[in-house]
Amino acid sequence: MILPAQDDCSFCVFLLGHRPYTILERSATVALLVTREQRGIGHLLAIPTAHRPTMLDLQPDEFAPLLELTQRATAAIVGAFDVEGVAVWQNNGVSARQSVPHLHIHVAGTLPGGGTEWGEVPRLSIAETDGIADRLRPHLSPGTNSPKHREFAV
Repeated sequence: MILPAQDDCSFCVFLLGHRPYTILERSATVALLVTREQRGIGHLLAIPTAHRPTMLDLQPDEFAPLLELTQRATAAIVGAFDVEGVAVWQNNGVSARQSVPHLHIHVAGTLPGGGTEWGEVPRLSIAETDGIADRLRPHLSPGTNSPKHREFAV
């Protein structure tokens, strides 16, 4: 598998506090980041705190916390933004569009009309991503088992 080239892992640098980034939540094993490239509504990145380049490098005891955080992130986006859908995706390797060689799961509310943005998007400031975190934080409660689902008539 061909991974993106990076001298220093940007996510590890953010977790170490060497460069500013909005970290919505962090535990010993996982962290939730508010991405500066919002490809959907409330776009978050769930990552392991240890450097793991791809899904294949994740340790057995990291799977459950990462998946649980992803589920909680989904519930927070639904609660904070009342979106019609949530996209969850994860890429491994350059040909799969992995841009940072540190495992990350994208969680983003769908845009009006559906889907997420795959093209160029504006890069938000830290103040803007902090604002997104402030809106999400009340909805990111521990122990959330499932997001609320809307019923639609067919």
